[in-house]
Amino acid sequence: MSRDRIVQLVAAFVMLLCLTASGALSMELNASVGRHQLAYTERAEDGDPPEVAIGIAMGAFRGLFVNMLWIRANTLKEAGRYYEAIELSSAITKLQPRFPAVWAFHAWNMAYNISVTTNTADERWQWVQSGIRLLRDQGIPANPNAMLLHKELGWIYLHKIQGYTDDANNYYKRAVAAEWTSVLGDPPRPDPADRSREMAIKKYVEWLRPIVEAPDTLEELIAQDPSVGTLVEQVNAHVGGVWSDAELLRRYALQQTLERSGQRDVIRSQMGARSAAFADLLSNPELAGAWGKYVAHLRRRVLIDTYKMEPDRMLRYTQKYGPLDWRHPCAHGLYWSARGVEQGLTRATEETMQDYDFINTDRVVMQSLQELYRTGELYFDYLDWEARQFATYVAVPNTHFIEPYHQLVTSGELLDRNPYERTAKRPYRVIAAGYENFLKDAVCFFYRRGQRAEAEKWYRIAADWTGANMHDPERIELFSRPLDEFVEQELADRFKSPAVAIAEVSGALQGAYTSGLLSGDGELFRAQFEYAKRFHRYFLEEQLRSTPTGNVYARLEMLDRDFGIVAGMQFASLVGQLSLDDAETIYDNAPEDLRRYGYDPFVARFKEALDEDARNGGRSFDQIFPEPAGMTQFRITLARELEERRKQADRNVSAK
Repeated sequence: MSRDRIVQLVAAFVMLLCLTASGALSMELNASVGRHQLAYTERAEDGDPPEVAIGIAMGAFRGLFVNMLWIRANTLKEAGRYYEAIELSSAITKLQPRFPAVWAFHAWNMAYNISVTTNTADERWQWVQSGIRLLRDQGIPANPNAMLLHKELGWIYLHKIQGYTDDANNYYKRAVAAEWTSVLGDPPRPDPADRSREMAIKKYVEWLRPIVEAPDTLEELIAQDPSVGTLVEQVNAHVGGVWSDAELLRRYALQQTLERSGQRDVIRSQMGARSAAFADLLSNPELAGAWGKYVAHLRRRVLIDTYKMEPDRMLRYTQKYGPLDWRHPCAHGLYWSARGVEQGLTRATEETMQDYDFINTDRVVMQSLQELYRTGELYFDYLDWEARQFATYVAVPNTHFIEPYHQLVTSGELLDRNPYERTAKRPYRVIAAGYENFLKDAVCFFYRRGQRAEAEKWYRIAADWTGANMHDPERIELFSRPLDEFVEQELADRFKSPAVAIAEVSGALQGAYTSGLLSGDGELFRAQFEYAKRFHRYFLEEQLRSTPTGNVYARLEMLDRDFGIVAGMQFASLVGQLSLDDAETIYDNAPEDLRRYGYDPFVARFKEALDEDARNGGRSFDQIFPEPAGMTQFRITLARELEERRKQADRNVSAK
């Protein structure tokens, strides 16, 4: 046999081995593609843009074609042709679902660019929601470890919804609060024990635990408790096939809110047959235990199936960061950004760490914690929202989020995964600057609220921190001043900031109510109350502007322009944090106008229990909390004022 023939046979044998090996490997690769959702679209479906079919037909040249589509989509966006850009972006996500940048591009267009071209707050909200759903429901499931998509989703909640750059931001905040009241119900009712951070976290953990521990399937739940099966049969008999799980939860939350409302009997008399039957099922004492288990199961399924969220992760973040109120946009900003960091860490190695955008994702975590401190305690009128009225939304500082922010920075957790922020390599760090400003705000808030010892504590922590930036020659002088001078200087520099305004006004009012009214110190109450009024006026004088259409608006209007409403709503929100004895004291010492704001919340919190005690010889609610004069007219006037806020907000959005 000639040498050439031998070479040919060997080559043929090697080729056969390679073909055999490639066939075996391709089977394993195809299986891996399916397991890890790596496959690109291989066939066009009805309704797909024509570019999808073209891209599929181009086979190996698909990547080149997608690059052309990407360039074209970006050109259309720059030209303001957003709808066409969305069409092309949709085609790219079909052809290359594992390309995170296009999901971010697509969501940004909807949440930011297209939303502001609409004329009403509700229309804007629909587009913002579309951007959220695209990332949450499609982009992240297709790219579960993509930190970029988690960061973008967290940023929409933090910046677009919680921020104030969009004139419809107050509508967005109420919409999120209403949505999550429907999903999870009201968060735990505040009480005096909440002054302890550990107790507040424990209460919120116990609130989430039934959802975390609920069975995954209804069949499992019924096997555990047959009474749930009876309940489900009765629910189906009255509303079966009409309400989805999410709608059932909304109706449940609404009925629970109605039960605590002074308007309960009037509203129930106006219900339709289906709603009335549902209310009767809820009030049936024989089904009370089954309702709790059934609702916990429904909440678990809605969180997982609709919102793509993990209940056990929600509970873990509550334990780590604090009592998260999921009605607040930044609870979601924190959830998605922190999840993105954790998912990114599963892929990063010491060699590849610098290739991952941990620093910007961590900043969303930090800024979400900042906002939860500044506005994390909510008072929201869910019933008014459901009645299509202007729903009261009061957001005040929650000091339980100071500690987790402090720990995040000083524990080294952030710096370990963000090497460019380490002190040894950089004399100025953004993280250090943000941390120091955060502590300055906390010091001022505690000082204004009358908690001088707590203010001194955080003042010393800020002054003695060894990780501070070294570029500021005035820092030593600033932190060498007495506390009173330090606070005065800080406010002189930053009184126009919305965060500072909220903290100063809220802190002064809380000091007026707790240190003044509760202790019976009328002089202190008047001094703190007048300070809050003056600061409120100064802030709004800087913010209120007139538009060419004659409307008056404040771009940074994070406080209602009527100080009476601000003071009254904060008084009402304080009610839930008081014991009965303290509530009676503060009510007795309060002026008549504040009593009017607090009366209905007092009814919701205390009336049922007190009237039950009265039947056993105790004092009735009306004896302890007599109704202030003029309550009927007050309710009418307040409803009119709040409705005017809603109309003004719509006019301001339309004027843009």
